[in-house]
Amino acid sequence: MDWNKTKTIFIMVFLILDIFLLYQFIEKRNSSKYDLMSKTSTEDLIKEDDIKYVDMPKESLKEKFLIAKSKVFEKKDIQELQNQKVQILSGGTQIRGTFKNKISLSDKFQSNQLDTYLKGNILNGDQYRFWSYDKTNNVLIYYQFADNKTFFNNSKGKLKLFLNDNREIASYEQTFLEGINEQSNKEKEIQPASQAIENLYIDGDIPAKSEVKAELGYYNSLQSSSVSNLLIPTWKITVNDKKDLFVNAFDGEIIELNTEEKILLE
Repeated sequence: MDWNKTKTIFIMVFLILDIFLLYQFIEKRNSSKYDLMSKTSTEDLIKEDDIKYVDMPKESLKEKFLIAKSKVFEKKDIQELQNQKVQILSGGTQIRGTFKNKISLSDKFQSNQLDTYLKGNILNGDQYRFWSYDKTNNVLIYYQFADNKTFFNNSKGKLKLFLNDNREIASYEQTFLEGINEQSNKEKEIQPASQAIENLYIDGDIPAKSEVKAELGYYNSLQSSSVSNLLIPTWKITVNDKKDLFVNAFDGEIIELNTEEKILLE
């Protein structure tokens, strides 16, 4: 065996290995620097564009998925409802009620003025939260909530109050989610609201000189007709009190709304 040749081969192998490891180290260090620079530059750009955060929630939070099912209404559910005629629709998952004695709303309507009314006239009425007033169709829209978090834009946990020309509550339509349970015993850390805002800013959804605020709730990740519903923790980012945007709080993915959802949010 030629020892000199063998020694040379070993030296070359170790030299190549050292060069490879050095290259890997430099790449990893440069990648870390790039990530830090990208993060910093995004924050700086947001400041330069004079985008202000209002009432930001706590940064460190942990949440779980929720699982729920659409309630199938039965005759016994609606027997307790007074001062109204009620129909069960959509295979039992929706009810429609028409009031006999109507109440009127003032021009300076505040959503909390109806809290007692909903509790006394709507099934589980205290589990809905005001969302918006659809001026085009003259409808007050409410969504269900649990653990003080709203089920954003969820058609399966929704209450619509229809007003007549005299601004009276004439009728309503209701769906409800029941059997709400946490999907697993292990909580997962969510991304902070500031990260959701950065994602939307990078995507071009937040213009300069905007005021943004964040609210944590749940969004239905399965937009289908199935009975079961998987609800994911979601940031609702409101821009200038006019536009609502939604970001998955676990992975930071921007939730794209379908055409019907966009119309309701306009």
